[in-house]
Amino acid sequence: MDSITSTTVAFVGLGAMGFGMAAHLLKIGYHVIGYDVYEPTRLRFLEAGGNISQSPREAARGAQILICMVANSQQADSVLFDSGMGAVEVLPLNATVIICSTVPSSYLMEIQSKLESMSRNDIFLVDSPVSGGTVRAAKGTLTILSSATPAALSQSKRILHDLSEKHFVIPGSIGAASNIKMINQLLAGVHIAAASEAMGLAVRMGLNTRRVYEIIANAAGTSWMFENRVPHMLDNDWTPQSALDIFVKDMGIVTSSARSRGFPLPLSSAAEQLYLSASLRGYGKEDDSGLVRLFTPGAESAVHDGGKKKAPTDDILTPIVTPNEIKKVGFIGLGAMGIGMATTLVNGGFHVTGYDISPGPILNFLLSGGKSDAAESPADAALDADVLIIMVQTVPQVEEVLFGSGNAAEKLPSGAVVILTSTVPPSFVQKMGTRLEALGRQLYLVDAPVSGGAAKAAEGLLTIICSATDTAMSKANPVLLAMSGKPDSIYYAEGGVGAASSIKLINQLLAGVHIMAAAEAMAFGAKLGLDTRSLYEIIKNAAGGSWMFENRVPAMLSADWTPHSMLAIFVKDLGMVLDESKRLGFPAFLTAAAHQMNLMGASHGWAREADGGIVRLWELMTGVSVSRSSKPQDTGFNPREYPTLPLKETMDSLPSEYNGDVLHSIREHISDDKTPLLVILDDDPTGTQTCHDIAVLTVWDVETLQHEFDCSEKGFFILTNSRAFPPVEAKKLLETICQNVQHAAQLAGKEFEIVLRGDSTLRGHFPDEPEIVERTLGRDRIDGWILAPFFFQGGRYTINDVHYVAEGDFLIPTSQTQFARDAAFGYKSSNLKDYVLEKAGFKFSMGDIFSISLEDIRCGPVIVTEKLLKAPRGSVIIVNAAAESDMYVFAAGILAAEQQGRKYLYRTGAAFVSSRLGISGIPPLSAESLAMSSNPSGGLIIAGSYVPKTTLQLHSLRRRRASKLHVIELPVLKMIHSSEDATRIVNTAIEDASQKLQSGQDVLVMTSRDLVVGEDAISSLSIGGIVAATLVKVVLGIDVRPRYVVAKGGITSSDIATKGLKMKRAMVVGQAAPGVPLWRCDEKTSRHRGVPYVVFPGNVGGEDTLAELVERWALPEGR
Repeated sequence: MDSITSTTVAFVGLGAMGFGMAAHLLKIGYHVIGYDVYEPTRLRFLEAGGNISQSPREAARGAQILICMVANSQQADSVLFDSGMGAVEVLPLNATVIICSTVPSSYLMEIQSKLESMSRNDIFLVDSPVSGGTVRAAKGTLTILSSATPAALSQSKRILHDLSEKHFVIPGSIGAASNIKMINQLLAGVHIAAASEAMGLAVRMGLNTRRVYEIIANAAGTSWMFENRVPHMLDNDWTPQSALDIFVKDMGIVTSSARSRGFPLPLSSAAEQLYLSASLRGYGKEDDSGLVRLFTPGAESAVHDGGKKKAPTDDILTPIVTPNEIKKVGFIGLGAMGIGMATTLVNGGFHVTGYDISPGPILNFLLSGGKSDAAESPADAALDADVLIIMVQTVPQVEEVLFGSGNAAEKLPSGAVVILTSTVPPSFVQKMGTRLEALGRQLYLVDAPVSGGAAKAAEGLLTIICSATDTAMSKANPVLLAMSGKPDSIYYAEGGVGAASSIKLINQLLAGVHIMAAAEAMAFGAKLGLDTRSLYEIIKNAAGGSWMFENRVPAMLSADWTPHSMLAIFVKDLGMVLDESKRLGFPAFLTAAAHQMNLMGASHGWAREADGGIVRLWELMTGVSVSRSSKPQDTGFNPREYPTLPLKETMDSLPSEYNGDVLHSIREHISDDKTPLLVILDDDPTGTQTCHDIAVLTVWDVETLQHEFDCSEKGFFILTNSRAFPPVEAKKLLETICQNVQHAAQLAGKEFEIVLRGDSTLRGHFPDEPEIVERTLGRDRIDGWILAPFFFQGGRYTINDVHYVAEGDFLIPTSQTQFARDAAFGYKSSNLKDYVLEKAGFKFSMGDIFSISLEDIRCGPVIVTEKLLKAPRGSVIIVNAAAESDMYVFAAGILAAEQQGRKYLYRTGAAFVSSRLGISGIPPLSAESLAMSSNPSGGLIIAGSYVPKTTLQLHSLRRRRASKLHVIELPVLKMIHSSEDATRIVNTAIEDASQKLQSGQDVLVMTSRDLVVGEDAISSLSIGGIVAATLVKVVLGIDVRPRYVVAKGGITSSDIATKGLKMKRAMVVGQAAPGVPLWRCDEKTSRHRGVPYVVFPGNVGGEDTLAELVERWALPEGR
C-alpha cells in the first residue's frame, strides 16, 4: 500500500468512464489530481475525495503518472502539447504517460515523435485503450490493452493492473494496442446498431420489448452491447453513459483506416451511416443506445412503452396434464436437432413415435430404446397422438406433412396439441393456427421455436420460446419441460401464435449480423497484421464480444467449415426477417447487408458449409487469411524440461514433514460460523475421491442449492462434468451455476467460496473456468488464484513447482506423460509456473506467479499464512506438496489468511478439498459394510476411459477373473459410423448383460480399446460424448438390479450417474479403494436405488486395483 499512497496520478478526462477510473484509484489509495474541461465534473470529483486542478499542466506538475482519458486525438494533443496548458513540459523526469483514449494508431506515433522533438525521451509512453463501460470502470474491472517498450510497460504495470480485470500486453510497437481496440469498437458499434434495429423491429411487430430482451439475453443472439444497452432503451434513459458521438468518432476511425488500406467493411460502413444520421438528428450528446430512435420515428419512447405490456404469469405454464396422461407423442423431423429432442423425450418416459423422410435417422432414433417406435408416414406419427411435434426446415415441408400428402392434421385426435419448433415466418404460423382451428376438432397449436443446437437438444437443455393459448400451453408444458430441462429455459411470449416466431426472427437477425460482424472484424484484424488468435482471446470477453463471436471465430481460426450450422440457414432466416420487415414497412439496414453477404457466400458454393465460413469472402477479395494470421500464443518463454527422478531418493531428500496438529486447527476454523461453506464445482465425478459423508449434487437449481446451504455444515459438491464440454458451453454452464449458487447463498444467509476441483494431471478448462467464476461472482471477491493439483493416492506430487506423476519407482514430469498429449486439453509444461504462462500468458506474466514451497509448508501454517499475505492481489499461487500432511498444513495456513480478510479462488486436485474440509481418511469400504449380501445379482462394471492405465486395469481384471467375469466389448468405430450396427450392438449388450447379472455373474461392459479421436479438440470431445451416450443406453436398458455398479472414467461415470441411474443428489460414503470414490443414492426417483456406485477414475490405482475391488465384492463361491 505504501507504494500506492506515494504515487501521484494526474488524471485528465473525467467523463463517463474516466470519472469511474479516477474514483477507483482514489478508493484504493492513490493520490489523484483530476482535471476535466467541465467544471461541475471537477467539483463532483472533489466531493468524491479527489484533488482537482484548473488545467492539465497544473495537474501534471509533480505527477509520476499522467492518464489521458479524453474523447479524441485532438483533445489528447491539447492535453499533452498545448502551449499554455499542455502537460508534457511540466512532467517530472521519467514520468509515465498512459493514453487510454480510443485514437488512431497513427496518432500514437505522432506523440512519440513530438516527445522526441521536445527532448523528452525520458517519458515512458504507453498506448493503453480501455473497454468495459462505466460500471466496470468504477469497480476497477476494465479490460485494458497495452503496447509500449518493455521499460514503459514495467512502469505502468501496477496502476493498469489496479484498473483492470484483464490486462493484455500486446506485442509490437506503440499503436498495436489501439489497433486491437479499433477492432473491438468495430464490433461494439455494429452490435449497438444491430440491437437498435432488432428492438425497433420488435416494436413494429407489436412484441413485449422487455420480454424480447429477457429472452434474447439468454439466447444465441445476445452480445455484450445488447445486454448493456437495451436496458437504457427499455428505461427510455438517454443519459450519456457513453455518448453516441463517440461512435461517430470511433466508427469513423474504423472506416477511414480501412479505406486507407483498400479494405471493404460493408457492415461497419452501414453502421457508421446510422450513427451519423442519429447525430444529425440531435442525438449525438445523448447515450449511444438512443440510436434505436432512428427505427421508431415519431415514437421515441416506443421501446419503453412496449415493455409495459402485461407480463406472462407462472400459471400459464402450469400443466393441466401430467406426463403419464400423454399416451403418445408423434415427432416429425429427426434431423440434427430433432433426433436429440425425440430421444430426450423417450429418456423422459414418453412414448414417442418418430418419422423422418430418410430411413437412417429413424434407425438411429430407435437406438434410444425405451418407448420409441418408428412411424411409416407423418399420418402414422399423428395417429392417436396427444402431442405432435414438427421439427422440419421450411414452410413447404410443414405444409406438406400437416395438410399435404403427409395428412398428419387429418389423423390427429380431437384435443391434440401441435408443437411447431421450426423457424418459420410468424405470419405463416398464424395462418397455420387458423387452418387447424377450421378443422373443428379443438386442435391446439403451440408456436415454439427452439434454440441451442444439436448438443443441447441431445442433453434436453434447449431454450424454447413459445406462444399459444393458456390451455394449449398447459397441455404442452410437460413435453416442453422435458426438452428444456428446467422451467427457466421456457420463455412464454404474449400475443398468441406467431409471437414466439417473431422473437425467434429477432434472435436470428442479431445472430446473423453478429456472425457477419465477427467475420468482418477478424478479416480486418488479419489485414492490420494482428495475431488473430490473440485478437479473439481479447475481444471475446470485452465489450465487442457476442455469443456468436465466441462460438464461431474458433472455426475461422482453424479454417474448419464442418457444418454444425449451415450458411444456408442464415440465407433462409435473414431472408425471412427481410420479408417480415418489408411486410411491416420497416427498414432493416444491417440485416440487408448481412443477407447480401450470405447470398454471395452461397453463390460460391458454401451454402451447406459452416456459416462462419463467410469470412472467406474477405479472404477472396483482399488476400488476407484469418487462419494463417493465427499464431500460437507467444508467452515469451519456452517450457523448461525436467528429468525423471527416483521416487524414494527424492522423497528422502525433502525436509521433514511438519508434525503439529493442524487437523485440529482446521476443524476449529470450520466450526466458526464466519468460515464460508465450501462449494466444490467438480469437472468430473472423480473429485470426491478423498472425501466421505458429504453430499454431491448433479442439479443446480436455486431451490436445491438453498436446501443444501441450509443443511450443510461444511460444504458440498456440484458435479458440473464441464470437462466433457467445449469451452464456450463449459463457460456458460459455470456462469449459470455460479449465479444460482450466489442467489441460493443469499437466500440462505450463508457465505461461500468456490473450489474448482480439476484433474490432478492438469487437464481441463484452464484458465477459462476460473475466469468465468471470477467474472460472475465479482472480482472484488478474489485476491488470488490457488493452483494445487497434488493428489497423493494418484501419485501426483508438486516439488520445486514441478508437477510429477509417480509411475513405479520413478517421478515422471507431467509434460512427459500421456496426460499431456490429451486430444482436448494437451500441454507442454511440467513446471506449474510455465503451465500458467502456457495456458494464460495473455493474462499473467512470470511476476504474477508465486509459490508456497515445500520448505515453507514444512515449517508450519504460520509461515504459509505469512507468504500468502505477502502475495500481491491478482497473483496465481502455486502450492507444492509431496505428502498428505503438506496439504493439511497449507489448508490451515490459508484459513488463517482468510480470517485476515483474504479471499481466494481455488483450482485444485482432490486432496485440497478433503484437507480444507478437515476430513481425514478412512479405510476402503467392504462388501459387508455396504450390506451387499442381500443382493444375489452380479456386479456391473462399465468402462469408457481410454487412458493406458484403464486399459492395463481391464486386462488385469479379465485375466484374474477369467470365466467368473462376463465381458461385453462394444466396437466404437462401428457404433460411430453405422446407426444400424449401433442399434444391434446396444440391444444385444442389454439382453446379454441382463441375463448374466440375473444369474449372479459379474459383467464388464467396455468400449473397444482403440482410441478414436477427431480432427481437433472439440470433435474429440464429441466422439467421447457419443461413446458415453451409448454406454448410458446400455445401462438404461438393464432392469436387473445389480449388486453394485462401477463406472470407469470421468465422462463415463458422470453420464452413468446422471442419465443412466438418474441421480440428482447422492452421498459420498467413502472409498472403494484408495482414491476411488463410492456413492450411494437413496432418492426415490433414482434407478437401482441404494446400489453402491463406484466412481473409478481412469488414471487412478495400480494395475490390479480394479481386479482386487471386483474380487473383494464378488458373490461368495457357491451362491
